[in-house]
Amino acid sequence: MFTGLVQAQGTVLAVLPVGRERRLRVDLGGLLGPFRLGDSIALSGVCCTVVALADGVADFHLSTETLDRTWLGPAQVGQALNLEGALRAGEPLGGHLVQGHVDGVGAVVAAIDAAAGGDLVARVPADLQRYCVEKGSITLDGVSLTIAGMQGDTVRIAVIPHTAQVTTLGRKCAGDGLHVEVDVIAKYVERMLAARGLSG
Repeated sequence: MFTGLVQAQGTVLAVLPVGRERRLRVDLGGLLGPFRLGDSIALSGVCCTVVALADGVADFHLSTETLDRTWLGPAQVGQALNLEGALRAGEPLGGHLVQGHVDGVGAVVAAIDAAAGGDLVARVPADLQRYCVEKGSITLDGVSLTIAGMQGDTVRIAVIPHTAQVTTLGRKCAGDGLHVEVDVIAKYVERMLAARGLSG
C-alpha cells in the first residue's frame, strides 16, 4: 500500500530483456530506506518488487502483466521515475490509499510548467471515467492528486509548484502516457452495489 506522496525521483539505468519480460535497473536517488530484497517500491505508480539491490541501485522484474498494463515496457535509459516506498505501520497517510495497481494508461492533453505548475489536463481511459468525480482523488504516475474539474474524457488537476518540481509531472509533454489508478474505495462500492442489484 502507498499514499501517492512521491518521496524521490529515480533514473532508469538499464532495461534488460528476460524472454518476453523485462528487468528494470533503477538508481533510487534520494529514496530513503532501508530496503531489502522482496520489498515493494512504486515506480511512477506501479508496485514493483526489488529483486536485486546494491549501493542505492535496485532491479525490478517486470512481468508480461505489468508490461501490458503500463508504459514501463518502453521506458528508456535516463528516464525519470517517481518513487515511493511502501507504507509502513504507524506512518501517516498523507495522500490517499494507493495500491500501486495501475487501472489503465491515460495521456497528457495539456502540460504544466516544470517550475510553476498549473493546470494539468489528462485523458482518462473510457472505462475509468465513472470513478472520477470533482474534488475526488486520482493517482497519475504515482502522484496523489485532487480532480479540480472534468470535461468529456479529461480531468483537470491544479498542480502546485512544489508538486511540479519534486515529481515527473512537470517534465511531461502533451501526448505522454500517464499511469492512472482510480480510487479503490469507489471500485469496492461499485462492486458491492452491483452484488445487491443497485448499480446502474
